[in-house]
Amino acid sequence: MSATRSILITGGAGFIGSHVVRRFVTKYPQYRIINLDALTYAGNLENLRDVERAANYMFVKCDIRDADGLKAAFAEHTPDGVIHLAAESHVDRSITDPMAFVTTNVIGTVTLLNAAREAWKSSFDGKRFYHVSTDEVYGSLHDGGFFTEETPYDPQSPYSASKAASDHFVRAYGNTYKLPFVLSNCSNNYGSHHFPEKLIPLMINNIRNSKPLPVYGKGENVRDWLWVEDHASAIDAVFHKGANGETYNIGGHNEWKNLDLVHLLCRIMDQKLGRAEGESAKLITYVTDRAGHDLRYAIDAGKIERELGWKPSITFEAGLERTVDWYLANTVWLDHVTSGAYRSYYEGQYTHR
Repeated sequence: MSATRSILITGGAGFIGSHVVRRFVTKYPQYRIINLDALTYAGNLENLRDVERAANYMFVKCDIRDADGLKAAFAEHTPDGVIHLAAESHVDRSITDPMAFVTTNVIGTVTLLNAAREAWKSSFDGKRFYHVSTDEVYGSLHDGGFFTEETPYDPQSPYSASKAASDHFVRAYGNTYKLPFVLSNCSNNYGSHHFPEKLIPLMINNIRNSKPLPVYGKGENVRDWLWVEDHASAIDAVFHKGANGETYNIGGHNEWKNLDLVHLLCRIMDQKLGRAEGESAKLITYVTDRAGHDLRYAIDAGKIERELGWKPSITFEAGLERTVDWYLANTVWLDHVTSGAYRSYYEGQYTHR
């Protein structure tokens, strides 16, 4: 069967990207899925071992800042759709090295936009550029309420500022060049294959190894958590059914204070590891709060629910238990990605008070 669509997914070897690639490869065998990834520290082709031999999957190693490489990829694979997930995404790293976030998230996105516009210049019919972004572009909620698609941007970290800039460029290309686009802003994701610099996999790994559990400040920062496979299903819905030029907020209706989340993880891990209740919680260590740490994020996902019929499929407790089970069953993967340079990085990142 000839491919009915050819879709280029950037950052497809990363956490969210690998789940999106897997979903599209398996759900749409009539599509050609091109996974374009630079394979930086958070990109790992081991995330896709189960689909790497699929007839409709191929991998292209390329940095989105490489204009010539992108031009060649578009010429060879002629994608009619782009799902753009490639990004530097860790706030702590953005504070340490903001220029890496400017070059990848801003310049890389514009380079990708230019490649798509040039490749599709004869006709935009049937084309779609989907930019996947974050709720952090909206800043921090202090007085209740939720982020909607109309919430003004107010980024507070180099990471969120770089993502806000990339969002603006995508919309500008839609307005100036009529490039057909959709955009989504999602809350925090959790699930399998997550590089363990982020809160949940970091805590799981540290609990497993009886290492300190670093909690910023008093642990009162609130995040809305979404299972990564539900995010992949939302991306599927937006890509196929979203209206050109529209933005969709994606969230889990699932707010947790960081400290409460860590305590829940400790209870689950104690049970899974056969430890006495409360044993893992003794590992909690309060560390100096992160600079510019937003207090609360919370998404109003009403638009995507009403217009595209998407809703989260799983409760947080059930999703978290599945996540813990995956990491405990994949300790070789976990040990591999936490070896060497990364260990040195995060040991130096958290300063004990």
